[in-house]
Amino acid sequence: MSDPTKEDELAGTEQPFVAHLVELRDRLIKATIAIAIAAAVLFLYPGPGALYDILAAPLIATLPKGATLIATSVISPFLVPLKILLMAAFLIALPVVLYQAWAFVAPGLYSHEKKLVLPLVFSSTVLFFVGVGFCYFFVFGQVFAFIQGFAPKSITAAPDIEAYLSFVLTMFIAFGLAFEVPIVVIVLARMGIVSIEKLKAFRAYFIVLAFIIAAVITPPDVVSQLALAIPMCILYEVGIWAAQIFIKHTKAPEEGAAAAD
Repeated sequence: MSDPTKEDELAGTEQPFVAHLVELRDRLIKATIAIAIAAAVLFLYPGPGALYDILAAPLIATLPKGATLIATSVISPFLVPLKILLMAAFLIALPVVLYQAWAFVAPGLYSHEKKLVLPLVFSSTVLFFVGVGFCYFFVFGQVFAFIQGFAPKSITAAPDIEAYLSFVLTMFIAFGLAFEVPIVVIVLARMGIVSIEKLKAFRAYFIVLAFIIAAVITPPDVVSQLALAIPMCILYEVGIWAAQIFIKHTKAPEEGAAAAD
């Protein structure tokens, strides 16, 4: 039972509504400035065109010699590299953006809640980047080589740059979110929505679910589907293991006292 005489650790931290809005505005401005600085640096070096070349490298490597991507719209050669520049700038500035979000909500959290939120923010960011990197450095090369292997010799591949960008973004988001499986498992277990025992019992169903998700959001080839489904299954196991440790170290004082009793 909690001690009514114990001082609330959040006492004195209340702010008027207008002050919250001002702080939110300042945090958004700082996040926007971070993205703008990253975009400016990338614009100077390596430049929008070079960024697209980097993004297209896995596909170009599998195309027949002399084949290139094409632009079917007049303004595509201008807009598409700029879109990639902004996307890359946002990803580079993402740690700053998330820190500003954390700094805004942190004063309203108890110490045990801070122990819960901060590690999740950091680990979810890292996992998203790992998923995007895994997709770019491993999956793309395998998928494009597999697809080109089925192309008839009479066909000259010339993908459109906007279609390729759309495909890349879809794959990046799919793999980035798929690598968040441990975070979802940890949150569900920590909030008491699902117990660790039920998560373990759901293991076989999750394997089937992972392959269904992979079949829906990836191209219709075995390579990309396996490349998405297998890591999801492994990360589910990692999530169960991490949830047990996380729950133990992020209990509220009242929960810890109740468990001791």
